[in-house]
Amino acid sequence: MEDRMKNFTLDDSLLGRYERLIKEVVIPYQEKVLKDEIPDTDKSHAIENFRLAAQMLENGVCEEEFYGMVFQDSDVAKWLEAAAYSLYHYPDKKLEKRCDEVIELIGRAQHKDGYLNTYFTVKEPDKRWSNLEEAHELYCAGHMIEAAVAYAECTGKTKLLLIMCRMADHIYKLFIEEERKGYPGHPEIELALMRLYSYCKNEKYKKLALYFIDARGVDQDYFIKEAKKRKWSVWGGNGNSDKEYFQCQMPVREQKKAVGHAVRAVYLYTGMAAVAASTGDEKLKNACKVLWDNIVQCRMYVTGAIGSAYEGEAFTKDYHLPNDTAYAETCASIGLIFFAKKMLSLEIDSKYSNVMERALYNCVLAGMQLDGKQFFYVNPLEVIPGISGDAVSQRHVKPIRPKWFACACCPPNAARLLSSIGNYAWSIQENTVYSHLFIGGTLKLDDSIKGELKLVTGYPYDDTVVYLFKPKQQIMKMTLAIRLPDWSFDTRIMLNGRKADYQVKKGYAYIKGEFTKEDELKLCFDMSVRRIYSSNRVSANNGKVAFLKGPIIYCAEGADNEEDILSLSVKKSANAVVLKSDKLGGIDEIVIEGLKSSTIDTLYSFETMKLRSYDIKLIPYYVWGNRGTNQMRVWLPEL
Repeated sequence: MEDRMKNFTLDDSLLGRYERLIKEVVIPYQEKVLKDEIPDTDKSHAIENFRLAAQMLENGVCEEEFYGMVFQDSDVAKWLEAAAYSLYHYPDKKLEKRCDEVIELIGRAQHKDGYLNTYFTVKEPDKRWSNLEEAHELYCAGHMIEAAVAYAECTGKTKLLLIMCRMADHIYKLFIEEERKGYPGHPEIELALMRLYSYCKNEKYKKLALYFIDARGVDQDYFIKEAKKRKWSVWGGNGNSDKEYFQCQMPVREQKKAVGHAVRAVYLYTGMAAVAASTGDEKLKNACKVLWDNIVQCRMYVTGAIGSAYEGEAFTKDYHLPNDTAYAETCASIGLIFFAKKMLSLEIDSKYSNVMERALYNCVLAGMQLDGKQFFYVNPLEVIPGISGDAVSQRHVKPIRPKWFACACCPPNAARLLSSIGNYAWSIQENTVYSHLFIGGTLKLDDSIKGELKLVTGYPYDDTVVYLFKPKQQIMKMTLAIRLPDWSFDTRIMLNGRKADYQVKKGYAYIKGEFTKEDELKLCFDMSVRRIYSSNRVSANNGKVAFLKGPIIYCAEGADNEEDILSLSVKKSANAVVLKSDKLGGIDEIVIEGLKSSTIDTLYSFETMKLRSYDIKLIPYYVWGNRGTNQMRVWLPEL
């Protein structure tokens, strides 16, 4: 976490509602899930696993078996991190006490040498560190390190931080001092160690992060060699020969394309960018830029989702972006946001913050039901009930959000992101304040710029953003750099009612001045409804169009269109009408003139379908699936 979250108080019509939802519903709900207190849903047992591990260390035996995925500990870590952010903005003694009790339990589950992992403590006590390919020890450690730093920053309590420093020291001893070879099958610890380094200023944590990044792909056969030695597996892995799945097909500085498991990839790239920003490593920085461009130019959905294949939860090939079988994991888009934010620390360029916004308002928000109690793991761009979720090739595509998952990485990941969104809205470099996301609230500036900066807006549906200045003394001498969104073709910037003087550099407008409490800086965006077309290399979208207003991608859902969206086509010449609506939490609805085809009773026919005029209703993609089982489609045929 950076100081931006701690210094930013949210007051936003949409994301403010989500922040309160995380506090009031999501965190308590997920806590009950982790404690197996929610009926009729997948069991977690994650908290209980820590109790069993503590029991094993204290008594030499435990009364139950380990339950869940090998990475079950990480669900607790992400929940604690989300709770930490919420506690900072919404102090809650009862929640804090419950968090402290979980942390106490985690401490009891830690070995004397610093090792911490419930799977190995309870289930495989003699096999630790022998299966980096599958066993997620470093992944779980990384997530708990992130939770520890967040909890220390937000509450001032350092017990979990000390626990995880001991674990990090244990890992350092193993891989650096004892020169053990290897790197994690699932990257995460790289970015976590850099976060720990930033907080503790202990150089060995940065050295350890750099070791894991430098080691990856140098010995491409490491996991094969490891499998021959261990003679056991978690999921039947015997040294996966698919090196791209693990991003170890070559050293990271030589990689040109985003490949393999999408979440692992963007977590790795985030760690690479963090190290590059800290060390000034130009080769590592350039590798990050090349990989970023490959993702957003060739392998990203229009919603900001990534990972097109169920098999391996993976990137596949350039322009392979099927809509109905898309994997598009919520965690992958969250990881893409992490990557974007770290790239902004390497260079300020709106190509990163534009994607960060796209992924946030579309894929990430879509990953959670409006009530905060159901979640999508997979975020398709087309759903046909009876096929989606049922056909063998589409069983991963759910038409409604489940309450929880056996593999539950996404729900707590969304909670920790949305409860720390201030980290992504702002950044500061010397006397320049960067406004990356247009989220209503107040930013406190305590260094050389003394005062507060207040952003007032009805974004993402309203077209106006206002910046108000509240200097501690008489003026705030600063430069305000504001992202110019790529979807706004005509952005007007006014200072006190007159056109502001500014310079544009890499998609940001730089306004330099000595601002007083009387000053008002206003941006007016062009929020016209946009038609989006994909490259003709994306075969799934040939002849089709998608719609966007502001940062929001739209879709057609059966509930608004006579339960049938497969028969709909958009007229090329039709104008779009925007309607304010109170449904689905309050949205802008788009109505556009289209055509509805008649139904042909036979599978094939020599007769052309009859067409009639039809007003197609579109809703924001992030709210689809909140009204029961429905057809849904983002890309519509255009005639």
